[in-house]
Parts: sequence; C-alpha cells; structure tokens
Amino acid sequence: MKYLVILFSFTFLGAFSSCSVEPSPIDYGSDQCDFCKMGVVDKAHSAQYVTQKGKQYKYDAIECLIRELNTPEIQESDLAFILVADYSNPGQMIDATKATYIICKAIKSPMGANLSAFSKADDAKATVAENGGDVYDWAGIKDRILKK
Repeated sequence: MKYLVILFSFTFLGAFSSCSVEPSPIDYGSDQCDFCKMGVVDKAHSAQYVTQKGKQYKYDAIECLIRELNTPEIQESDLAFILVADYSNPGQMIDATKATYIICKAIKSPMGANLSAFSKADDAKATVAENGGDVYDWAGIKDRILKK
C-alpha cells in the first residue's frame, strides 16, 4: 500500500508540474506558420503567442501574427504571451506589446510588409534614421498592418 501511495503521489505531481504555460522555442526550418502555412526560417522576423492553457502558435512574420490576432475568436487579454523577434538580436523573442516597430523598405520581411521589431526604441529610431521608414508602437503597427 505504501508503494501505491508513493506511485500515485509522483504521478499526480508529474501531471500538474508539466502544465506550465511558457513559450517554447521556435524550431526554425521545421515549424510552420499558423497563419500562412509557410516555413518559419527567419530569426529576425518570427513571432508567436501562447494561450492561457499553454497552446503555442508560431508565425514566420510579425504581420501574420497581427492578422491572426485580428480574428474574432482571439482576444489578446486571453493570451499568456505575445512575442516577436528582436531584429537587433535575431532569435530572441520579446514582448510584442512593449516592442518598437519599424516599416523600412531597406529591411525585407518574409511576407513583404518590411516590418521589424526592436526591444529598444533607440535602435529602431537609429535604423530608421539610417535607412528611412516609420516607427510604431504596438497599437500603431496593428492599425497600419490591418489597413492594408
């Protein structure tokens, strides 16, 4: 009986400890965009969100994420994480709602919106000063992408 209690305890703890809601790394070259179904290969422009239940959705471009979030069945307030790649540190994901965005013709993104995200506003502004383009916050970039 003692062994049965121990076995049940470990099974119970294992089942609940594996239910953490965290983003999983994007497997570049293997993962597929949940919006456009293209392969996710560009570490500088990828994106993802994670639901409160831990379901992962990955995107090859920030514009795909924005278009997906615009569907009626998805509410940003119901999501645990909304992440975008930091253009200055490809492969590193940052909070989409706090990032600074640019649209710059000199920097091509996978779906053609020329959209990149930066963790530091100064880096975004310096890139625009050097290459041209426009700077946006989260609300502004969603409005711009959805108007196209």
